[in-house]
Amino acid sequence: MGGALLGLPGPWAKDNSEPSDHYTTKIGGLPDWPFLKDAINPGLLECSQCGSKLCLVAQVYAPISIEDLKIEERFLLVFGCVTPTCGGTPLSWRAVRIQKVENVNESSPIVTPEKSESPVSVSTSKWWGSLDDDDDEDIDLEELGKAFAETASVTPESKKSDSKQHTKGVVKPSSLSPQTRVVDKDTPVMPCFYIYTEDEPSSRGVSSVCSSYSSLSIKEKDSDIEDQGQEETWEAESYEYDKALTADRTYLKFKKKLDASPEQCFRYAFGEKPLLATKEIGDPGKCKLCGASRCFEMQLMPPLIYFLQEEADDLQKKILENWNWLTLAVYTCCKSCSKKSDQGESTCGGWVVAEETVILQSDETLQECSQLGYFS
Repeated sequence: MGGALLGLPGPWAKDNSEPSDHYTTKIGGLPDWPFLKDAINPGLLECSQCGSKLCLVAQVYAPISIEDLKIEERFLLVFGCVTPTCGGTPLSWRAVRIQKVENVNESSPIVTPEKSESPVSVSTSKWWGSLDDDDDEDIDLEELGKAFAETASVTPESKKSDSKQHTKGVVKPSSLSPQTRVVDKDTPVMPCFYIYTEDEPSSRGVSSVCSSYSSLSIKEKDSDIEDQGQEETWEAESYEYDKALTADRTYLKFKKKLDASPEQCFRYAFGEKPLLATKEIGDPGKCKLCGASRCFEMQLMPPLIYFLQEEADDLQKKILENWNWLTLAVYTCCKSCSKKSDQGESTCGGWVVAEETVILQSDETLQECSQLGYFS
C-alpha cells in the first residue's frame, strides 16, 4: 500500500474570487472551470437537502495512472452547503469529478498547456524541419532571427506548471496573471488559500500505541471492577464499554495521524483506505456512468475548517461552526470512466462531469463515548 499525500496550507489568495486554472489545488474561492460554467447542470451545484447554492470547499488537481489508463486532465471539486441546518448532514455535500473525455473528436481538439507544443518548437520547427542534406539554398538568417526573438519574448508565466510541480496527483498552485471573472453574487464564497503537498511522515508507532492504550484501559477497568466486587454490574456494562473502546481505538489512530501533521487540510490516496474517525463507514455505491465500484480517493480533514475561520467574516464563522464533521471521504469511480450520460452528468466541450460520493463522519459517536468517560 502506498502512503497518503497531505495537502498543507500555502499562501492566501489576494481575492477570494480570484481566478486560477484547473491545475491549481486550493481551499475555498470559486471553481476554475475549463469550460463555460453555463454548461454545468445547475443541480450539481445545489444542496440536495435545502436546494441552496453550494460553496466550493476544495479544488484538487488529481491526474491518475491506473493499469492502462493515464489521465492528466482531471480534477475534483468538493462543495458544501452554508445553510445552518445543513452543514452536518451528508446530503449537503457534493463531490464532482471533471476530466478530459477519451478519444475527443479530432476535428475540434482542445489544446491544453501540458500537451501543446512549446513556443520554441512552434516558432522554429518550420525552419529546421525544412533543412535537408541536399538542400543548397541559403538560409534566411534574418527570418530565423525573428523566430528566435519571438521565442525569447515569451514569458515563463505563459506556460502552466511543469511536471516538477506535480506530486502524486496533486499540484502546487501555479502563478498566473490576473484574469477577469464574472462572479455570481448569489453564490457563497469561502476564504481562499492555496495548497502545497507533502508525503505523509512515517508513523510506525501508531498501531502499537493504540494497542497499548486499549490494553491499559481494559486493565484499569478490570481493576476497578475487582475493587468494587460487582461482577453483575460489569457483565451488564461490558458490551457497551467494548463498543466504546472500539470507537476509541479508531479515533485514537485518527488523532495520532492528525497530530503527526496538524496542518493537513486533506489526505489524497487514490485506491487506498481512508483514515477513519469512527468505525462505521457508509456504502459509496456504484458509478452512475459505468456501474463500476467506487474507491476511496481523498478526504478533507478538520484543520481545513480552522484555517478558513482565520479569514472568515462573522457570517462565515457562524456557518463554519455548523460544519462539525471529523472527516469527509470522497469516493470516485475506480475506473475513472469517461462515458457520456443523458442525466445529471454530461460532457462539456470535451470534458466529462460526473457526480461522485461524499461520506461524512461526524463527532456524534465520539460525543457518546466522551460522555462515558473514555476520552478523558
